[in-house]
Amino acid sequence: MPKSEKNTSELLKIWTLTADATMGSSVRAKGILQEIQARLPKASKKAVSVEGVDLVLVMPIHDRAAFNAAVSVVSKAIADAPALPVIPREIQDILGMKASERHRWLADGRLPSAGTRTVRLAGRARKITFHVFDPKVVEDLLNRGAADEWRVEEAEAKAEKKRNATLRAKLVRLAKRKKSSPNTVDACDEAASRLRGWGDFDVDGLLR
Repeated sequence: MPKSEKNTSELLKIWTLTADATMGSSVRAKGILQEIQARLPKASKKAVSVEGVDLVLVMPIHDRAAFNAAVSVVSKAIADAPALPVIPREIQDILGMKASERHRWLADGRLPSAGTRTVRLAGRARKITFHVFDPKVVEDLLNRGAADEWRVEEAEAKAEKKRNATLRAKLVRLAKRKKSSPNTVDACDEAASRLRGWGDFDVDGLLR
């Protein structure tokens, strides 16, 4: 249908989602759309769609009353959008993290939960419960590149753990040869001085 005909036969309204609402995420934009559709009557749900950062409402011209009611609902939902809790798939897209990272950082407290939400997925009898996140917290994490910082910290901790494990194994081997070769005593003591927490290891009596 030519654009001129479409404009005369349909009612159209477009809203542009702001950056503080989407945080640069197309997944978040889709989530906002789903929130809006949940607030609309069943007959109007499919009339609204998202195109990039634009929300588009299109209805037949003879449905002006329903259109006006939908405009009111969508406008209110868009005003609320920046404060909507961030759900798992959204925070993963916003911060560029994997599901395994989300679970790990949530468990160790680096990713603070804003509570949980329980929903029933379409076509499924069982409900699911998941954590949601404060959009202000997510925005702060995004702005300071927290996910990248956490990955560096984890890599450093892993490397330190590996170094310590290697040195502990060396110390154990040296300790076993103490009695048979006196010259190894000095080597063992020197290596122990470089191992973090060696004092606790020795106090536990693991070499006796």
